[in-house]
Amino acid sequence: VAVTRLSIRIDFEPSGSALGPGMAQLLELIASKGSIRAAAAQMDMSYRKAWLLIQEIQKTFNGVVVEAAAGGATGGGTRLPALGDEILHLYRAVEQLAQAASRAELARLAAIVQINAPQRRKGRGGKR
Repeated sequence: VAVTRLSIRIDFEPSGSALGPGMAQLLELIASKGSIRAAAAQMDMSYRKAWLLIQEIQKTFNGVVVEAAAGGATGGGTRLPALGDEILHLYRAVEQLAQAASRAELARLAAIVQINAPQRRKGRGGKR
């Protein structure tokens, strides 16, 4: 059974910045883990790269998308303030709407892939 998934990337003009599945995943992981470092590690991304992406999205939306709390008795942490939550919610809504609107076409494309996919050789499983 073929799995067909639609990926959405939203490009913002004239800034040239974008919001896509990677940034959405990073924001979700930051929200769930309470840590940029832990979110980046789960994505096999350096902390520096994650931080640069966060700075870029904050510049794009001219506001705080990810908020870090200083350490202390509760240990600090990172969270999404209202702007970050809204951006993530809207991105996921766009994704769901696009997926629903294109369901029939995606199914047709997946069927064509199934029909035209090269047959895999059965055998020892070595590299071809």
